[in-house]
Amino acid sequence: QAASLLEEAVDLLVLHRDFAAAVEKCEAGCDSMDPGAGSSPESSAEVKCSLCVVGIQALAEMNRWREVLSWVLQYYHVPQHLPPKVVELCILLYSKVREPQVMLEVGSSWLGDETNKSLPEYGSLLELYLLHVLLPLGRFEGAEELVCGCDAFDSEQQQALLGTVYESRCQWTQEEKMHTAEEHQDAATESVSGALSQKLLTVLTLLCRALRSMSSHFYLPYKKMLLATFLLYLVVVRLDPASPTSLPLIYKLVQLFRQAWTAVFSPIHRPPIQD
Repeated sequence: QAASLLEEAVDLLVLHRDFAAAVEKCEAGCDSMDPGAGSSPESSAEVKCSLCVVGIQALAEMNRWREVLSWVLQYYHVPQHLPPKVVELCILLYSKVREPQVMLEVGSSWLGDETNKSLPEYGSLLELYLLHVLLPLGRFEGAEELVCGCDAFDSEQQQALLGTVYESRCQWTQEEKMHTAEEHQDAATESVSGALSQKLLTVLTLLCRALRSMSSHFYLPYKKMLLATFLLYLVVVRLDPASPTSLPLIYKLVQLFRQAWTAVFSPIHRPPIQD
């Protein structure tokens, strides 16, 4: 029954692309191999592993990768009992979605189990765990201890892996220095911007006082002078005078200054205006 459900799950995954139905078939197959259902765990281990592999792929296709680890652990109960193929898929999956910390404790528990150390896949899984979990998380000391304490590697393999750990550590340190330098630069830029903003605020305050004094002396509307100053700031500082979008503001600015000119100077003593 479990083998039949496995075939159906594979067809649903590959041929029909019905991922939800494939997961349901995998769950039914795993439940049918429960010891309470009368199946022998020894004879069904390979089929159960295949069902979990298909289920993992179907969950990943549905973007339900967050459920993968808890989904497989409900059938194997503890990380130490996970098949090597399932551990490999989980490490690669969570590394691809940039969540390697999910497999940190699970991988450590699996690799620390004495029974798993005798498996032929132990060395490849340790290297996979090293490259896709420990090093991306910056666990360099733990990586070195794991490599040095592994009997599955000869001296040449250990030196190669230790060299990889050293290169990753150097790259990590360099990136941290660059990140720290960028933070200092951003802080300095914010400080300079704050000082310039304070100076600009002071200048605008003095300008407002001068405009208020001019408006009371020349009987010039204060709001128009303030609006003219604001438009001048927009044109000179914030806008491109050559841009078509700034033409209405420039035209309005010219009109306001013409009104200001007319209000300040009398027709007899008014200097000539050139556009």
